[in-house]
Amino acid sequence: MSKHYHPWHLVDPSPWPYVGSTALLGLTTGAAMYYHNFIGGGLLFTASLTLVILVMIVWWRDVVREASYQGHHTSVVQKGLKIGMILFILSEVIFFISFFWGFFHSALSPDIALGSVWPPVGIEVLDPFEVPLLNTAILLSSGATVTWSHNAIISGDRKNTILGLLLTVLLGIVFSMLQAFEYFEASFTIADSAYGTTFFVATGFHGLHVIIGTTFLAVCLWRVVNHHFTRHHHNGFEAAIWYWHFVDYVWIFLFISIYWWGSLGA
Repeated sequence: MSKHYHPWHLVDPSPWPYVGSTALLGLTTGAAMYYHNFIGGGLLFTASLTLVILVMIVWWRDVVREASYQGHHTSVVQKGLKIGMILFILSEVIFFISFFWGFFHSALSPDIALGSVWPPVGIEVLDPFEVPLLNTAILLSSGATVTWSHNAIISGDRKNTILGLLLTVLLGIVFSMLQAFEYFEASFTIADSAYGTTFFVATGFHGLHVIIGTTFLAVCLWRVVNHHFTRHHHNGFEAAIWYWHFVDYVWIFLFISIYWWGSLGA
């Protein structure tokens, strides 16, 4: 390794941005072709999605190597990464605000086509005090276990770090399974009026974020087991924790507004 007389990380040339961009272009094109019944659209979509996943794995492998083995992630670099994560979460907040905006726009002044009531006529809403309440307890519990794991790594307690993180990943998996069960049991679909659309888009994107966050934490678990993190150097783990708490807060708003308040008129 050549010596550097500055705290910044000047990344080496990498093929992954180019390969990733090409794969994303194929993914978008394949999806458009598939939904318009063009021949080969499904194959292009599947191949491009596979390539996107492979690029994610090898690109993040390079980042892990730069952080854990090559020592490129200095305190200055870590500060930049934290600011980037904060800005990313802020963009996600705006992303979900748009869903809540759409929901309340329809709910507070229901159109005559919806029967001038909310939920719309004919929609049999889900009971918020069954699976949604259970999922709320599960997700809040996962927030507690990931905080326990975070405190453990700061204290140098590797055993409890792994245990708390393992429980968080398991709770995330259980949450996703229960949400899938809830979707299969729902009596309405995404095509059933503004209620079905806003419900499935908002809760579905949150479910996607839970899956992403669970994967994020599972990778952190693997890295903890392989001694990649220390009590003073665990920036990736902290980023995953911030993301997971963001997912928790969004679910609380979803439960209160869409599941509970949105079902009061039923």
